[in-house]
Amino acid sequence: MSKRLRSQLEQASTEDACSEIHLEPPQLFCDENQITRCDKYLLYQEHRNHVVYRVQEAAENYRKLFQEILNSLKEKLEVAKSILADEQERVVLMQEEEQNLKEVIESEYRLRFRLMMEENEVNFQSLQGYIFNLNLREASQNQLIEFVAKLKEKFQEILQRLDDLGRENMNKLKESEVRLSEQICSLQKMIAELEKKCGQSASVLLQVIIVSLFFAPQNARYALERSESLLLQCLEPARITDLSLCQTGISKMLKVLQRPITLDPKTAHPCLIVSEDLRSIRLRNIQQEVPGHPERLDFSATVLGVESFTSGRHYWEVDVEKATQWQLGIGRGSASRHASGDKVLLTGSMMGTDFTFWAFPPLKRVSLREQMHRVGVFLDYEYGQIAFYDVTRQSLIYNFSYLTFHGALKPIFSLCISRGGTNPDSLSICLPHVSSCTGTLSPQSSLV
Repeated sequence: MSKRLRSQLEQASTEDACSEIHLEPPQLFCDENQITRCDKYLLYQEHRNHVVYRVQEAAENYRKLFQEILNSLKEKLEVAKSILADEQERVVLMQEEEQNLKEVIESEYRLRFRLMMEENEVNFQSLQGYIFNLNLREASQNQLIEFVAKLKEKFQEILQRLDDLGRENMNKLKESEVRLSEQICSLQKMIAELEKKCGQSASVLLQVIIVSLFFAPQNARYALERSESLLLQCLEPARITDLSLCQTGISKMLKVLQRPITLDPKTAHPCLIVSEDLRSIRLRNIQQEVPGHPERLDFSATVLGVESFTSGRHYWEVDVEKATQWQLGIGRGSASRHASGDKVLLTGSMMGTDFTFWAFPPLKRVSLREQMHRVGVFLDYEYGQIAFYDVTRQSLIYNFSYLTFHGALKPIFSLCISRGGTNPDSLSICLPHVSSCTGTLSPQSSLV
């Protein structure tokens, strides 16, 4: 469309000698040569086969062309505004994501440091029988100091990389905002100019076109070139680096802590079917008749684990690949019956082809974009810590620290009840590897 008008204006810019002898007011428009001429134009042999319009009709043709360009420019303007709004939102989300990741990395460092010190204490206790072997004790202490230094250095490098990537991403987003704002401004100016032309009467528009084509074709061509340039400009968001690349991964020590968890069918919502081995749940379309139980969940399709924890560290993994909406966490058994009970949760929900993740409390969006297949849950009762891991990608999803626990805690597993139709969602608790429970880990292999 714009190429057609460009060719029209470019041809009009080449004035031939014939234009000087047509002194009568122009009444015709030659589509072949893109020029206006008087009625005598067709008397010349070389012009008799040209397609010719009355100037009024030609003006309307130009109005249609301008309107086509105008419509395309307006569409592009809406796209540019949408991308700009997304970029501005990404700036806020990226700042939140960077801060969240920083807290996650620092929390992971504290956890690994704590596990390292405790493992060293166990090793030291095992050396009590060699109390007189001072060289052995000194070597053990030196090894610990070396491991601590390496661990600190590693996490400092990760935090520095996170800071560098965050700054780089922010610069890209700001540059994208400036570029999009300039494109929007140019589009708005061109749209206003074309709207003015399209809003004019045919006679006025005709005069503008005749003046542009006959006396100053470069002005008309320049206007078209600007429109064409704006239409050809590429509108795309900034390409930024995924900050999750800075995550530290799952400590091998957590695999050692992994334990089998079983489901308590007495607490299962009537819409849930608990497997015979008590390790998986799936939804059913119709609620089943179940006996009453003080811990049965009645506010969502939830079931509690049999195990309860009042001390120590515990870790388990859940396969969520076959669930489009799920919820995992830990809560007090008696309080977990109610939506407002004391609990810590991670929620995953598919919306179209994208996955959204939320941590609670307080309700907070977690900046992850891809579906997870297996989620690890870690509890440290004494230190008030609950952490969720993406097992497949070996990364920490979200961490809760400095919590205060009272009484027994139980694992929570939930699916979302569908509104009509069938829902094949299910999730399963993963069994720990035998090697994880029997192997011996040194501080270096498990923590650094």
